[in-house]
Amino acid sequence: MPETGDTAPEFTLPQDGGDPLTLSALRPAPVVLYFYPKDDTSGCTKEAIAFTGLMPEFEAAGVRVLGVSKDTVAKHAKFREKHGLGVGLLSDEDGAVCEAYGTLVEKSMYGRSYMGIERTTFLIDGAGKIAQVWRKVKVPGHAEAVLEAARALG
Repeated sequence: MPETGDTAPEFTLPQDGGDPLTLSALRPAPVVLYFYPKDDTSGCTKEAIAFTGLMPEFEAAGVRVLGVSKDTVAKHAKFREKHGLGVGLLSDEDGAVCEAYGTLVEKSMYGRSYMGIERTTFLIDGAGKIAQVWRKVKVPGHAEAVLEAARALG
């Protein structure tokens, strides 16, 4: 599980438009990489809308914001369109990137155990190092806290 100061695990994933995106290709821009459980669920929708609402400020700070879940590219496109989202959405269908970032954890619901994504955000600096990690994220106020930390990188 990567921690603050570690080099962010490299990856290439398809975006909601279908084109692949490679993390290192975004340098020297800082990146907010937020992992979320599932498109179009209550908390995930609120989180994506909160980041979208702050996109002008993230862009002014030169920061890219990307959401990652195991949903398909097609599902991401519907999610983006339905809610007018401005954040990039990446599809990690096989869960390899979630695993590399330590966000795939055992969860339980109604007495049933399963592997799912723990809501986690990584702020990655322009050199590809993890500047800050938020684990077990609570959505209210989170996007604002990430923006504040991202601004402090500059």
